[in-house]
Amino acid sequence: MSYYIGTTLGPDFDEAVRRTTAALKEEGFGVLTEIDVADTLKKKIGVDFRRYRILGACNPKLAHEALQIEGNIGTMLPCNVVIQEAPDGRVEVAAIDPVASMMAVENPRLKQAAEQVREKLQKVVSRL
Repeated sequence: MSYYIGTTLGPDFDEAVRRTTAALKEEGFGVLTEIDVADTLKKKIGVDFRRYRILGACNPKLAHEALQIEGNIGTMLPCNVVIQEAPDGRVEVAAIDPVASMMAVENPRLKQAAEQVREKLQKVVSRL
């Protein structure tokens, strides 16, 4: 089982970020955090890195449901979506597969909730 749901887009990184954010919104997700990994690595350790952005996406309704099922599941939230430059110049978008990440938690109700989130994230990726 893969741990992510992904696709590859054209060469416009900023457009990929915009489209991904819009697609997330269409599925009820907001972006709680946005980490510019290249900028952070440059500032913190002085290294150059390809354009790489991590969006921390959250669907409040589904997050609330998961937190009611499993109190410490917040350790695995929000759902990360990565947008990165590929070696060929195109842009890859990958979202965590919540079903794969929740396999560590033995709770059938949580698995059902994760399946709902996965369905929404698959729709996000397919819109891109």
